Amino acid sequence: MKPFAWNYARPAEQAPALATYSYDAALQLNVLADGRPAILDRALLAAAGTTTSKAGSATHFDD
Repeated sequence: MKPFAWNYARPAEQAPALATYSYDAALQLNVLADGRPAILDRALLAAAGTTTSKAGSATHFDD
C-alpha cells in the first residue's frame, strides 16, 4: 500500500549531479576519479552528507 502523500510529493528542485567516488582498498579511502581523497571535495560532502563506503561497519558513517 502506497502512502497517500506519495501521490502528491514532488522534489523541490532537481538534485545536483554528484562527483563519483570509489573506495581505494590500497589507500583505504574513498577517492575521486582524479585520485584525490573524496573528503577534500566540499561540494560533494555538502550534497551527499557523507562519503560512506562498504568498508568497515555498516552502522557507522566514519569507517
